[in-house]
Amino acid sequence: MITFTQQSYIFHRMKRQLLLFSILFAIILSSCQSGSMVLLRSNEFAFDTSAATADSIDAEGGFTIVSDITLADFLADAEIMSIPGVLSVKLRHHDPADIAKQNYPAGPMPDGRVPVLEAALTLYPPEGASDMTVGVPLGLLPEPWGAHKMVLQFTGVAWEMYIDGHLVDRDYAFGYPRPEAGAALVFDNRYVGASSLYSPCLEARELPASAKEYKEAQYFNPRGHNSWVGDVATIWYNGRYHVFYLLDRRGHQGKFGRGGHYFEHLSTADFKHWTEHEAATPIEHQWETMGTGAPFTWHDSLMISYGMHTSRLYPYEQTASPREWEHIKEFGCSEVIPFDALEEGFYPSGTTFSVSRDGVSDFEKSRIILHPSENPTIYTDPDGRLCMLANYASRGTWTSDDLRGPWSCISEDFPPGGDCTFIFTWNDWQYIVGGFTNMWKKPVSAPIEDYEDVVAKGLDLYDGLCVPSITQIGDGRYLMAGWVMVNGHWGGPLVVRELLQYPDGTIGSKFMPEMMPLTSRGRLLERTVGDNGLGAQTLCRSFLLTFDVEPASDGKLSLCLGTGERSCLWDLDAATARAQFSNDGSQQKSIREGGAPHYAGNYAIENIQGLDSAFTVRVVVRGEPKWGGSLVDVEIAGQRTMITHRPGLVVDSLGLSASGFAIKNVRLMPCKQ
Repeated sequence: MITFTQQSYIFHRMKRQLLLFSILFAIILSSCQSGSMVLLRSNEFAFDTSAATADSIDAEGGFTIVSDITLADFLADAEIMSIPGVLSVKLRHHDPADIAKQNYPAGPMPDGRVPVLEAALTLYPPEGASDMTVGVPLGLLPEPWGAHKMVLQFTGVAWEMYIDGHLVDRDYAFGYPRPEAGAALVFDNRYVGASSLYSPCLEARELPASAKEYKEAQYFNPRGHNSWVGDVATIWYNGRYHVFYLLDRRGHQGKFGRGGHYFEHLSTADFKHWTEHEAATPIEHQWETMGTGAPFTWHDSLMISYGMHTSRLYPYEQTASPREWEHIKEFGCSEVIPFDALEEGFYPSGTTFSVSRDGVSDFEKSRIILHPSENPTIYTDPDGRLCMLANYASRGTWTSDDLRGPWSCISEDFPPGGDCTFIFTWNDWQYIVGGFTNMWKKPVSAPIEDYEDVVAKGLDLYDGLCVPSITQIGDGRYLMAGWVMVNGHWGGPLVVRELLQYPDGTIGSKFMPEMMPLTSRGRLLERTVGDNGLGAQTLCRSFLLTFDVEPASDGKLSLCLGTGERSCLWDLDAATARAQFSNDGSQQKSIREGGAPHYAGNYAIENIQGLDSAFTVRVVVRGEPKWGGSLVDVEIAGQRTMITHRPGLVVDSLGLSASGFAIKNVRLMPCKQ
């Protein structure tokens, strides 16, 4: 029998153990960064195959092929299914070094090989026959070898491949197949079992996700081996931060090189928990391909403006733009043109918009053309007037009393340049950011003639992000969002920065606390870095590196990531207030000097502040097979950031050295992915 005294002893012992466990858990928890995650939409689909099968294809009505396939390791490339003159489905070995267009090396097998399953559909756009290819690297499938259900679908708008109910690739069609009479489905029964052809096409019905799927918000890139974030447009509305981005597939090579872009949509209320919504402006017709725009509010409704890049598909004379310009020339204002008011053979082009039905997502297209600009920025000025900065296929500042127009030009020469421009006001300053390399500012009270070119003074905010969008959020902070160019093609991962403003209106940038990567506790590499520097193995592909720096007016430091010709060298020089990425330490150029940070390669930034007192450097290294290398993202003194993508770089080691500066507390924390 346990006495009361023994019970009391056991109780207090358990209480002490519980307290110690709680303290230990709190220490471990506090030593880890918390992640910011996007809850993805379902990527699971079903097809109702109860419809009657078909013997031939209705080209404009589309078709669906449902097949049972068995994949086994193979030596020689093989055509496993075809419709002569229409379709060819192949298994083939892809070059592991070839990341162009389809980016198949994003899904290698464990031995480094890249076998792929792909389907080429022959379409006939106006200039003649072209093959449109969709496919998947088999290394991305949970179980590559064995039985699978493959669905190939041409909807008349899109060409799609589904494997085991999951969409694995899509391209947007331009033109239709031309099946010959009697053309039949042929397949190799070594790989293909039961197959059924349906025409018109079946409906792909989205199913609830069988399991929740997340991606980290910082450095977010969409699901799929060849899909990327393109131009970004942001807004804060009713307590939520919205990110609209042009979904890019194949590095601007979708839709036979015409783009095939449209706006996807993410949002968050707290920057920790993000939601991937349905597309805000889905492609619904072959003539649609969309350009950059801007979200805005009007009559307390959330809207997004954007441009139709129809002249990339059809001759300019067959678009609505000549009619718009004729109206502007005759009446001094734009014409509102409903899509269905155009004669047969003519297609909408220029500015249009969509409206959220519920104030969060669920966007409805207006289906009207407002203006010939194909990259419009619509906003409300301090007096509540609707304004538009017209870019691409137009220029100038335009205004209207009503969203549906007409729109009249109030300044032909403003903004002074750039494309995909965004305007914002912060305290006593007004700014315009234009595309990849342009930025201007002026006091709010000054006339537009007083805008100064801050790029020419080396005081711009460009840090490797492309086409940045700036938004004030609910707590008064300002955020910048953009995309990082990967492997030299258009589109890449999403990056969000927190901005800071100096009294003279200059803007700096830093990592946003809520969006720091999820890391484990990590290890201290060195308490104090000596004269011989520091060398260490990273033991992981993605990590957060931090170190403290004691100031020196002539201080210099150098961080080398990786070894060999693909290594990345980052240098900081206090005397010149410059930092740069390079391969070998050779001097790089800032934008002012002719450099190109938007290519996210080797470049410099200048006029860095905060180096005259003790400061911290934080470096995030993120490596992913999809990127074909690593991102290196640096924050300097909590006041400037810069990012680069290094093709082929796997950071397995690092070296850190300094002169003048004293470097302390070097810590490496692996990222959890």
